[in-house]
Amino acid sequence: VQLQASGGGLVQPGGSLRLSCAASGRIFSSNVMGWYRQAPGKQRELVAIIPSGGTTNYADSVKGRFTISRDNAKNIVYLQMNSLKAEDTAVYYCKLEQRNIYFWGKGTLDTVSS
Repeated sequence: VQLQASGGGLVQPGGSLRLSCAASGRIFSSNVMGWYRQAPGKQRELVAIIPSGGTTNYADSVKGRFTISRDNAKNIVYLQMNSLKAEDTAVYYCKLEQRNIYFWGKGTLDTVSS
């Protein structure tokens, strides 16, 4: 399984970014896809997850600002990030979990700065 993320970049505070992550390889219909992030000097943390057939879950720090969605037919997960803050600056990683096996994509750097 491979995960390819795209969509990161530089944005001003209050702006928006949309991340995409496409999974390829042997993907089972039941899985969980999600986004994590790691800010400089901090541990990697959950941003949002979305199971293939369940409800989404968000970190408190992004609730109301970020929206995770997925296209099951294409095995793509999206993260729409609005009202971005400087503290959202981090490397964002997508993750796929299936049958107790985890796969990580390469990170994409998102910088929120004026």
